[in-house]
Amino acid sequence: MKDQQYAESGPRFVAFLIDAILLGIIGAIVGQSSDSQAISILIGAAYYIYFWVKQEGQTLGKKAMKIKVVRADGKPMDWMTGGLRYIGYIVSGIPLLLGYIWILFDGKKQGWHDKIAGTYVVKV
Repeated sequence: MKDQQYAESGPRFVAFLIDAILLGIIGAIVGQSSDSQAISILIGAAYYIYFWVKQEGQTLGKKAMKIKVVRADGKPMDWMTGGLRYIGYIVSGIPLLLGYIWILFDGKKQGWHDKIAGTYVVKV
């Protein structure tokens, strides 16, 4: 990764909160149903993957915090990498959020989802 600084955990967390609030609002609009958890996962996947791939690695939260997701190999984000990263979000959260906490201790500021997808979060 050339000439880019890794994003610190604080801005990443605030970006995540902004995105979570937006997704919560969308979820409230869609409403509650017996399939609401599955619908929430699909809406979340569509939101994150779309923004990573089509908006240069920036969700609305990341854009507000002036950070973005990039591939470690320098290529543009693609649908496969976005999908892997979203699956990595789920994996990162399952064991007591350890995959997210990992960012605090990793030299390259990568969570497990970043390692799974081969991505970094950098300052814009």
